Amino acid sequence: MSTKGDRFTVGDYLAERLTQIGIHQYFHVPGDYNLILLDKLEDHPDLVGIGCANELNCGMAAEGYARANGPSACVVTFSVGAISAFNGTGSAYSENLPLILISGSPNTNDRGQHHILHHTLGGTDNTYQYEMAKKITCCAVAISRASEAPRLIDRALRAAILSRKPAYIEIPCNLANAICVRPGPVSAVTDPVLSDKAALEAAGKCAAEYLDGKLKPIILVGPKVRRAGAEKELLQLAEAMGCAVAVQPAAKGMFPEEHKQFVGIFWGQVSTCGAESIVHWADAVLCVGTVFNDYSTVGWTAMPDIPLMTAEIDHVTFPGAHFSRVRLAEFLAKLATEVPFNDSTMVEYGRLRPDPVLVHTAAPGDVLTRKETARQVQELVNRAADNTSIFVETGDSWFNGIQLKLPNGAQFEIEMQWGHIGWSIPAAFGYAIRHPQRRTIVMIGDGSFQVTAQEVSQMVRYKLPVIILLMNNRGYTIEVEIHDGAYNRIKNWDYSKLIEAFNGSDGKAKGLLANTAGELADAIKVATANTEGPTLIECTIDQDDCSKELITWGHFVAVANARPPKDGGYDE
Repeated sequence: MSTKGDRFTVGDYLAERLTQIGIHQYFHVPGDYNLILLDKLEDHPDLVGIGCANELNCGMAAEGYARANGPSACVVTFSVGAISAFNGTGSAYSENLPLILISGSPNTNDRGQHHILHHTLGGTDNTYQYEMAKKITCCAVAISRASEAPRLIDRALRAAILSRKPAYIEIPCNLANAICVRPGPVSAVTDPVLSDKAALEAAGKCAAEYLDGKLKPIILVGPKVRRAGAEKELLQLAEAMGCAVAVQPAAKGMFPEEHKQFVGIFWGQVSTCGAESIVHWADAVLCVGTVFNDYSTVGWTAMPDIPLMTAEIDHVTFPGAHFSRVRLAEFLAKLATEVPFNDSTMVEYGRLRPDPVLVHTAAPGDVLTRKETARQVQELVNRAADNTSIFVETGDSWFNGIQLKLPNGAQFEIEMQWGHIGWSIPAAFGYAIRHPQRRTIVMIGDGSFQVTAQEVSQMVRYKLPVIILLMNNRGYTIEVEIHDGAYNRIKNWDYSKLIEAFNGSDGKAKGLLANTAGELADAIKVATANTEGPTLIECTIDQDDCSKELITWGHFVAVANARPPKDGGYDE
């Protein structure tokens, strides 16, 4: 713990609490309102500050770290910093990640003296940032006195940990070094809220009875399973039931794809492995941590058409019953001990399962295509096997990534709810800071890359061997397939040479260009051998070379977006 003599400050308190909840690297962009706070965090022996190129990337890097670690922290300056970082905070909220956004703020004396300050809107009321933060966090606190800091910091951290949502902490620049008491036992912050025993018992019994009355049950897995820490219990339940298990696209990798009960990604008309057929054949769907939005339902065309049993992070609902304060992992474990075995959906899936697709291997001199790139990425994933973490960017990378077959232990990350283009570069950086030993692979398009490209320089700085496969088709292809226009065309960059600028005089990153299948194979060999920094492979493909799944999905999403108002629009 950092202190000089017996002096202990608000900044010290925050630093100690961050380490106690499992944060050992935090992401920051310095600004004059947070500099003293950064000094205090830097002084702590168990904390390492990770600099970012800007606050947008800083928030997204913390979001990626949260995917790997659980809690994460992003430290920025007031207004010009925090409002930019709100984008990553919004992502963390929608993706159920406990990111702690920490903002420096003006000196406490300025409010009473009605000063107009820099980095503000130019008025004398600077509470607007705190009010904005309330809308995108589970708990927002603004510290105005050092004596309040322990209570408010603990409140925000506990709320984030329990709800798996971001929290906001605002610390004035003259309070970071103010005297503060030392923290009490961290259990007051971290102790979990367990299921109500009676509710859990009743939920397990009633759910088992409900499923016992069905002939064709299936499990549908959603992205909240991992956020709830329930993957082990999910596997336990699936094997107890013996039924087919499909996963939503945002939950890819949360149930082992090599497991005999895995039947693919359920994504309506763009499902994999015949998952759509078996889900619609079932007469009971146990939805575990699912999210049904316009993207995951292909423009509202792919909702299961039968009543659903829904197990959420903290409650269970099914026809005729609701049970509050039932934690997901505990419910799945309980149901596994009571549910009847019924493999009818697996028997039927044996009849519906599509035949294996023959994959064409391009000749080395063939012009590079999306399909050949996907084939070589699959080989790369197979070689790294359980040490692989794959980030797929919003766009056709979603669909190319969803088609990959994941070896056991491989991790798959997607930001389907928030859907911010450019997310994958800073998020992969944050993730790799926490897991530098894993082979992190990013699949991204050129349009998305241009939004957050600067963070590749931080991968260079920290010598992270991230492999970036950049599909250069000169535009926003996902937007083209939803609604085309000249605005979907972008200025082309020389992406492979951009890495030379990021290297400076001491970097070891590599930038490679692949126009043919053979050039891509050679580039991947170079990338896997480079352990001293990132490797960006620019894959040049035709502008109209996209997956059929993107075309289908884009059509139905466009139809959903174009629905006319039923009542003339919103009331004012």
